[in-house]
Amino acid sequence: MQTFSGLVLVLMVLVCLVSPLRPICDLRVLDHFVREAGDSEVIMRGCRGGCGVMKSYFVPLTRVDFAVWEHIDVQMQAVEVQTGLSVLLQALNTARKTVSNSSLLNTLENNISNLHSLGQIIRSLHLQAESTVLPDDSAPASSQTQEVSSLPELLQVQSSFLRGKVRLLLSAAPACQRQNS
Repeated sequence: MQTFSGLVLVLMVLVCLVSPLRPICDLRVLDHFVREAGDSEVIMRGCRGGCGVMKSYFVPLTRVDFAVWEHIDVQMQAVEVQTGLSVLLQALNTARKTVSNSSLLNTLENNISNLHSLGQIIRSLHLQAESTVLPDDSAPASSQTQEVSSLPELLQVQSSFLRGKVRLLLSAAPACQRQNS
């Protein structure tokens, strides 16, 4: 009996490896990540010790001109979102190195994990977006980034980015449109 269950487990793993990722279009997943990002911002603002050094971070722009966004090809939207996620990941990883408060460190690591998960979700939509990563946190600002001067501001931008551009991309992804029809 144990051999049979082991064989079933191996077959399930093989099926998962061979079959393509199914699109994840449920915006409740994103809502969960948005809530956690907001909670992280509140935790950071209340932090009293070991909260990291005051430092500047490059973060993605969160402003969206809806008239322009609607006319951008979904592939280009995906590139912009993936690039923004990469910039946020880079900033959070840099911030994590300056934090000694274990509760805050866990919160930052959870945010980093959530951003990685969002990247996987976007890949599941088969948009073929390739992100661009800035070489390091001291890289010059581009037209797609802005500079913030504290960890609470970084977390606020993360929350805004998820509520804005990421939500717009997930809502308009062709794979999700097919699923909802």
